[in-house]
Amino acid sequence: MSIVNTVARFFPSLIGGRKAKNAVDEIKPQILQRKEHGISRRQLSENALKVLYRLNNAGYQAYLVGGCVRDSMLGAHPKDFDVATSATPEQVNQLFRNSRLIGRRFKLVHVLFGREVIEVATFRTSPKEEHNSNQASTGDSGMILRDNVYGNIDDDAMRRDFTINAMYYAVDDFTVLSYAGGYQDAQDKLIRLMGDPETRYREDPVRMLRAIRFAGKLNFEIEQKTKAPIEMMAPLMEQIPAPRLFEEVLKLFLSGNALVTYRLLREYKLFGELFPLTEQCVADDEFAARFVEQTMINTDTRIQAGKSVTPYYFFAALLWPSLQRVQAEFLEQGIPPQPALHKAASRVIEQQLKRTSIPKRFTIPMKEIWDMQSRLERKKGKKAAEAAESNRFRAAYDFVLLREQCGENLKGLGDWWTQYQETDEYKEVAANRQPDERHTKKRRPRRTNRGTPNDRQRSRRSEP
Repeated sequence: MSIVNTVARFFPSLIGGRKAKNAVDEIKPQILQRKEHGISRRQLSENALKVLYRLNNAGYQAYLVGGCVRDSMLGAHPKDFDVATSATPEQVNQLFRNSRLIGRRFKLVHVLFGREVIEVATFRTSPKEEHNSNQASTGDSGMILRDNVYGNIDDDAMRRDFTINAMYYAVDDFTVLSYAGGYQDAQDKLIRLMGDPETRYREDPVRMLRAIRFAGKLNFEIEQKTKAPIEMMAPLMEQIPAPRLFEEVLKLFLSGNALVTYRLLREYKLFGELFPLTEQCVADDEFAARFVEQTMINTDTRIQAGKSVTPYYFFAALLWPSLQRVQAEFLEQGIPPQPALHKAASRVIEQQLKRTSIPKRFTIPMKEIWDMQSRLERKKGKKAAEAAESNRFRAAYDFVLLREQCGENLKGLGDWWTQYQETDEYKEVAANRQPDERHTKKRRPRRTNRGTPNDRQRSRRSEP
């Protein structure tokens, strides 16, 4: 697709009443010199720079793009580095022995440097009707189903989601190419969609979540036209595959900005699209609302202190109000407490899986944390030592503290277990506790040039 046609699709106001030449002139990037953008190579991944240099030396255009450029410009330290290039995925794969092709709906390359992965994507353009259906296609609602039509850097910039992500860093002359006012929006702390918001959200409803995530992460404002359609279009989230939404949930809440992100999601009616049962509880139950907010606060506190947060603990906390509500229904039917808990856990998880998939390696410990809550109430005789032997003891204990922190009266249960952990009995149990092999990740044989199912699910990451 030509640059003019790309502009016509995403920026129709630029075309109306003007000659095509002027439209092309308007999308020429702003070229920022080193002293203007302030990005130093010392901020950047050495491995990402190696990828750029090798692509450049092979005669291809190659740039760092998106979030790593934006965050470096803002003085942050990005963890992920994405490269956009004129080379096709096959050409990139041939150039790097330590790489693999992944994705079908959005084909790209992962270049592997130990644990660090540099993601390399070919410049894309917006698909036209005459393009082969194997290259690009959209659904009846306008959502992009496949996107493997290649273009040049100008085309690639115009199809990105937000202006602050349409910035490209060149290692050959240390300049940054900023499209559609991205640099100025970054300085103004503004999140602005490229093109018509309704069209862009229909193409990929996850862009609504990304707008919220960037607002929470960067403390930016969402531009008026960009945020106006979100509440109305929130139901489009039902079109997104559950595995992809699971990955988005981890990005939304496990980055150190969970509380502000959660409040924004509720404001724009998106939280209920991700956690419908939890939203129902929060909307009409004061304890549930307090419990979810405190979960977000505690999550942020841990991450900002450099501690980890396991997804299974986070999901267990987020679904706890729903679990209690469903368990109460079973108790009213005369079902004993523990069977009622188990039936409630199965129902709540089954319902949640319709929106966000949760891998089995997480659902099993979630159920164990819930089950441990009643076990921790039994402290007489050998019951305490037996509970402490569980590999879920620490997570279950933290869960008890969270419940008490939110005002639930557990009759001093948290204090009792805090003191118990100072006893010789507990120290002996902890020293002899064995690792739980059921949840130990097994090493798989390395496969070349093929992505794992999870890789393929995550492969549409064109907009860092």
